[in-house]
Amino acid sequence: MTATDVAPAKTRWRAQWAELFSEVVTSGLCTGCAGCVISCPHDVLGYDDTNGVYRPYHLEEELGPGDCGHGVRGCTSCTRACPRFRDWEPEVDSFLFGRPREAGEISGVAKDVFLARATDPAVHAAGQDGGLVSAILIWCLEHDRIDAALVSNLEGEAGTWKALPGLARTRDEVLAAAGSRYTYSANTLAYTRAIEAGLERLALVGMSCQASVPAMMKARKAGKPARRLALSIGLLCSKTFDDAIFEELLEARYGLVRSEIVKMNIKGVLQVWMRDGAYHEIPLKEAHAWTREGCKTCPDFAAEHADIATGGIGAFNDWTLTLVRTDTGREIIDAMVSDGVIETRPGDDDPGAVALLRKLSVVSRRRWPDQAVAAPRLGVPPPKVRPPA
Repeated sequence: MTATDVAPAKTRWRAQWAELFSEVVTSGLCTGCAGCVISCPHDVLGYDDTNGVYRPYHLEEELGPGDCGHGVRGCTSCTRACPRFRDWEPEVDSFLFGRPREAGEISGVAKDVFLARATDPAVHAAGQDGGLVSAILIWCLEHDRIDAALVSNLEGEAGTWKALPGLARTRDEVLAAAGSRYTYSANTLAYTRAIEAGLERLALVGMSCQASVPAMMKARKAGKPARRLALSIGLLCSKTFDDAIFEELLEARYGLVRSEIVKMNIKGVLQVWMRDGAYHEIPLKEAHAWTREGCKTCPDFAAEHADIATGGIGAFNDWTLTLVRTDTGREIIDAMVSDGVIETRPGDDDPGAVALLRKLSVVSRRRWPDQAVAAPRLGVPPPKVRPPA
């Protein structure tokens, strides 16, 4: 046996909160997904969702905010769970698909791309763009695939439109959580409530950044949460807004009081429906100033590491563009189609949606900082040079 026949020794994973704090939390890469918080076995990480912060922080005073005594002694759970730490994208790609994505796969690796919607009229009406996500969760609950889903709910009944992590264990709770919010909720934080309730098999519904958490945990072996997060449903997402957008834009400029808003959507413009039946359109350019800080460097529009990625982009308001990425996702979708609880049509029926998927994926990937690892920039075309006016 020669020296070239010897397998290279594996490097022990040593990165802990000190590295996460400097490389992600305070560098501008942190999306606020809270994967590190729910993975911490010592409960020393908190989460600040006030005043648009949406960041984890260290609770113990022993070593200050930028280090952790448990990390010094060898705990690495937080960095194992973080889907923005170091070479996160090729690591998760290799775990899920057996290889990193190729340059042409700007929206990530996908097995199937199609349009889908719920066939149950109540689910279809309650959900956003056809109710597909609600239909998936209800089917999985009724067929004993999951015990609960980590979702978002709206705070109270006063119409604050503040999104908060929630737990859905029944059909009614799923439908109560239906619909899109365009402010941020770290749905992963509902994990603690689920475990306190003795629930083991959990689905996570979340923005693209959150949808990578289960696969990242599994790829880096981040403990019990990796096993319990059994299904990841990702929502196509280019950005979310700070809560201040309600008072500072919608109310101040357009007179739209948040307590009177009943539904919002984005279809090239910010669409707002009011309790009195009125409908309004807000140019997205006017909303850009309220983009949440954690979204400004996020390169993942297409929820590239979810089992199933969904989004209401394209020409049809009651169909959801759907990307099945894993065997788990395909098995569930195939069974639901067989049971007749969802209907599908080819993605080619809406070529504009597929083109928009690629366009928005490119836009998001261009936000990834040059000083960070290079993988998310793979295949991203350079911006078009506009001729001078």
